[in-house]
Order: sequence, then structure tokens, then C-alpha cells
Amino acid sequence: MAAVQEWKALPMANKAQNKHRLRVSTLDTRKPTAFELTPAATARKAIAEQLGLLDLRKLRFAGDIRATGESDWTLEGLLGATVVQPCVVTLEPVITRLDVPVLREFIDGLEQPAEDEEEIEILPDDNSEPLASHIDLETVMIEALSLALPLYPRAEGAELAKSNYAPEGIQPMSDEDTKPFAGLASLRDKLEKDK
Repeated sequence: MAAVQEWKALPMANKAQNKHRLRVSTLDTRKPTAFELTPAATARKAIAEQLGLLDLRKLRFAGDIRATGESDWTLEGLLGATVVQPCVVTLEPVITRLDVPVLREFIDGLEQPAEDEEEIEILPDDNSEPLASHIDLETVMIEALSLALPLYPRAEGAELAKSNYAPEGIQPMSDEDTKPFAGLASLRDKLEKDK
């Protein structure tokens, strides 16, 4: 299960920030509203720092938002990115190309649980969110990117070496030793030698 992260607002110009926050009351209910976000280098750098990436070379999020039902909204889009992460074995840079579909349902009347509540309401599915006065495309983009990142990026050919450690004079345990019947098998072999 992916860890829940808190999202910080990224430093962007007010005009650009407003362009990525769509006021729901101004959206056309009869036809889809298209959008496209292609953050500049400074915004990509801030996103890379926020997500612990070495680099975020490309990032594009495009799609549309359309009315569904009486007061709900559906966002469908495609997120494309080229990310650079450290290899989990060697720490060498690993470049990954991501192209993932994004779907979000903004449901009117769905309540966001308060932070101090012990019980939380389970949302209808992972793609559902409470409908607010604005839909923040930048937040959706960063969340989708975070969820699409490889958890354990590995450079080609990088492997962990096997290591067994034990105090001096004691033979270290192997994977075979930890199997349930390994001890019985060695006892059987010892008994057969003694015959």
C-alpha cells in the first residue's frame, strides 16, 4: 500500500496557479472542458524535490473534465513524464518513462473526514474525491505522478550480493537452514552416517 503524503503548494506565479485551479461553478455542464499542463523547468524542479526525484525531465498532463449526473464531475486525462530516480542497489540514476491514464470522480456531498475523527468513511473507490469549489489540476497531476513512480527503481544489471553474517566461530545460517524441515533432514543424514 502506498504511503499517504501531504501535498505542499508549489511556487508558481499567481496567473499560472489560477489557470490550474478551475472554479467548478464556471465549468460548462453541456460539453467537456479540455486542459493541458506542461510545467516549466522551475516548477518541474520543485515537483522533483517534493517527490524525492533526482530529476523530472518532462511532465505533461492533458485531458478533460465533464459533468456527470446532476452535480458531479469526472476528470479523465493522460499523464506523461520522464523521471530520474536513484537505483535502490547502486544509487546510480535510473531513467523511467511513464505514460499513465488518470481518472478522478469529484462527488458532490461526499464528505472529507476530519483529521481528528477516529472513524473515516470509505470512499466509493480510490478515484473518488469530495467536490469542492475548485478542481486543482496541479494537485491531481502531482498525486498521479507520485502513485505512478516505480517503488524500487533498479539500474540494469544491478543485483544485491548475498551476505551471511555471524559471530566468529559460528557458521552463518543460510536460506536452506530456515526451512521447516531442514533441521530434520540434517538429523536424518547424521543418523544414517552413524549406522
